[in-house]
Amino acid sequence: MSRNLLFFLLLVFFTETTVNSYSQSSNPINSYGSLSDRVNTITTAVPFLMIAPDSRGGGMGDAGVATSPDANSMHYNAAKYAFAENDMGFSVSYTPWLRALINDINLAYISGYRKFKRNQALSASLRYFALGNITFTDNTGNNIGQYNPNEFAVDVAYSRLLSRKLSGAVALRFIYSNLTGGQLVQNIESHPGIAASSDISIYYQDNFELERRNARFGFGVNISNIGTKISYTANADKDFIPVNLKVGGCLTLNIDDYNSIAFTTELNKLLVPTPPIYKTDSTGYVYDSQGNQVIEKGMDPNVSVVTGIFQSFYDAPGGFKEEFHEITYSLGAEYWYEKQFALRTGYFYENPTKGNRQFFTFGIGLRLNVFGLDFSYLVPTQQRNPLENTLRFTLNFNLESFSAQNEPKTKLPSKQ
Repeated sequence: MSRNLLFFLLLVFFTETTVNSYSQSSNPINSYGSLSDRVNTITTAVPFLMIAPDSRGGGMGDAGVATSPDANSMHYNAAKYAFAENDMGFSVSYTPWLRALINDINLAYISGYRKFKRNQALSASLRYFALGNITFTDNTGNNIGQYNPNEFAVDVAYSRLLSRKLSGAVALRFIYSNLTGGQLVQNIESHPGIAASSDISIYYQDNFELERRNARFGFGVNISNIGTKISYTANADKDFIPVNLKVGGCLTLNIDDYNSIAFTTELNKLLVPTPPIYKTDSTGYVYDSQGNQVIEKGMDPNVSVVTGIFQSFYDAPGGFKEEFHEITYSLGAEYWYEKQFALRTGYFYENPTKGNRQFFTFGIGLRLNVFGLDFSYLVPTQQRNPLENTLRFTLNFNLESFSAQNEPKTKLPSKQ
């Protein structure tokens, strides 16, 4: 695989778009007919942090910020751990990724938690993303080596009940991204990208009666990946990591003693600068006296992380309408029978001008005494989509039940 092809695949993955190709014209008005409807996809480094890693959330349109707690809550909202029914939980997930493009990209995820003092929890996770085997070649096609690009992130979080119905959490994350193995990129030596970030989240849960049936409402907010920028070469500008805002709600209704159903909805928005429109003339882009491109519409994206977070709400060249386009929507439903068998479905929508990821999801779940198995399947709304046939597998372990099974049973004294 040539170097040019490698970076093409990385670009496809980074933007996470469908095979519908959109070219960004220097003219603010393109075939869509208005400034706010031009294609203007936001890209960041290490986008693997945004992939839903588990089968339960993957089966509900990638939603999970407000659903009931489980071992995989670290990715969606670590504050949910404080409301977990079990004191311990652990899960392992595996996802073959972008198999419509290449057959050796995959995501592995391990997550677990431990509650203590009834109102607090500690949790941790490891996310590992492998991009397959790459053969590097020079400009003349000569083989200059092979490498397996990979990225990983390690998280730890502390969760605590703030009241009977409200909890909060803080998570810390270490990010490592090695995409080139030290190869020269345009005659510049590359190195692994390293960054650190944090999450701040809250979760609200209230039990009540609805039509004489027990019900539960959950609401969650998570601002994730608030952290340093990342770079892969010594003299390159640093890139934003995917700082993201999740907001969602979930309504769970116990139909009877055996059946329950939950409906959830979630909104996501990247809190990073939107690419501006740069001024052009008959010779190409226009530069100022300092050698910087002149911005015609929008705002300068080369700002600090904190400035970028606040600026992301009002910097789109197309104004409020384009800002609205940057929100993705997830809808999901989950049915449980006797808390042992689950059916799930969901829908994910991203505006065509911001990536055009649109797909349905389906999933099933099975719970036994000690472990459970979840499976999900993704069906894109467009044909020949890089995300088509995406499968996720998750194995859950109820460590509390496992410990109970291994405790010695107390023998009753025999009657004399």
